[in-house]
Amino acid sequence: MRPAHPTEQAVGMEHYVTDTDGVGGRLRADDDHFRVRERERFDTQPVDAATDAYPYLVVRATLSGWDTNDFVGRLSDALGVSRERVNWAGTKDKYAVTTQLFSIYGADPADLPDVRGADIEVVGRAGRSLEFGDLAGNEFELVVSDPDDPQRAAEITDELHAFGGLENGADETDNDDSADDETTVSIGVPNFFGQQRFGSRRPVTHEVGLEIVRGDWAGAVMAYLGNPTDAEPESTQEARAFVEETRDWQEALERFPNRLRYERSLCHGLAEVDGEPDPADYRAALERLPSNLQRLFVHAAQSYAFNLMLSARLERGLPFDEPVEGDVACFADTDAPAGLELPDTDRLQRVTDRRVRSVRRHCERGRAFVTAPLVGTETELADGEQGEIERAVLDDLDLEPADFDLPGEFYSSGTRRAILVRTTLSLETEPLTLSFGLPKGSYATVVCREYLKVDPVDLG
Repeated sequence: MRPAHPTEQAVGMEHYVTDTDGVGGRLRADDDHFRVRERERFDTQPVDAATDAYPYLVVRATLSGWDTNDFVGRLSDALGVSRERVNWAGTKDKYAVTTQLFSIYGADPADLPDVRGADIEVVGRAGRSLEFGDLAGNEFELVVSDPDDPQRAAEITDELHAFGGLENGADETDNDDSADDETTVSIGVPNFFGQQRFGSRRPVTHEVGLEIVRGDWAGAVMAYLGNPTDAEPESTQEARAFVEETRDWQEALERFPNRLRYERSLCHGLAEVDGEPDPADYRAALERLPSNLQRLFVHAAQSYAFNLMLSARLERGLPFDEPVEGDVACFADTDAPAGLELPDTDRLQRVTDRRVRSVRRHCERGRAFVTAPLVGTETELADGEQGEIERAVLDDLDLEPADFDLPGEFYSSGTRRAILVRTTLSLETEPLTLSFGLPKGSYATVVCREYLKVDPVDLG
């Protein structure tokens, strides 16, 4: 275990679990170097199935240079339908090659347009639209560009194999169809929330959320508007510094560039207030933002606390692959696609002294997982050492479960999340390529950070 990059420490990821120096380099030097393919649980019928019973056309699109939302806008415009008729299971990034399903209400295969940067394949028909719950996980193929020492990847893989509690030895195979060796090994990493959750260049989303949960609506607005960072253009830094110093909303509105539409929306809302804004005015300004962003603020605060809990567990030397007395475990989703370990956090069990041995056996077989909380109103904290960790983190953040009883989109009942994510990783050396699958909600960059050990900006 060694200290993480300072930017990662700022969002609760305080350590790498591997001691080997990183390979260096960067991800996403080219869109083709970051490939993602969704794994869904969604049944379809043949494309000639009756449209009255199966009104949704299901297509699989491989996109290059398309953000999911932008592609849906382009697709719906070309079809001449509302974008509300197009649904998908998971949102993907623009700077990648991504493959995922879309359902389109009332569409016919003959109506599908040719879209530059998109390869659209008809899959069939369905009786309902795709939903977020249909996403089981993602398969990744990631190329590391300009590594300093790619040979270190093998040592890092060995360390991650051991961290995952995998005692059966690595399953190593040579790829006879290529001049390059390929090694396939099972590994484990802490199931941290990756830097993207908080902002890679300006990680403040959790700070906004913490102020919301503490009931400081003005503090939340200022955490979002202020906090200039060196990663931003100088003019943006100056606008943030100005609004921090003056709270002159009208003048700040003139200074923030048009591309920062959320900052401008906050300033516009507060500039309309007659006199000095009160807490209700600051809350109303935040509620002008899209509902998904309002939820993201609180989710980021929960994620930050979760990351701190995992870091504290590492510091105490407690295992991630098996329970200790007092832990709360969840069982595996028995309907998960083959080869994907998918926790079912609706099936929880407290690990009492007499249950430690049996739950440990389930964890060894991939049938159960140790968890930590994403704190909300219904959260019940663990007992034992893990309970001490959870309470200490919340005390340090001045939070308690009841604080999440918030209005509107800010409310959260909470859940629990597995603290370890395991996967089978294929490692190629020329070029250095990492291929692996992860359950939904887990971050590819959390695997890659152990290998590269670079500034999170270079992880994309």
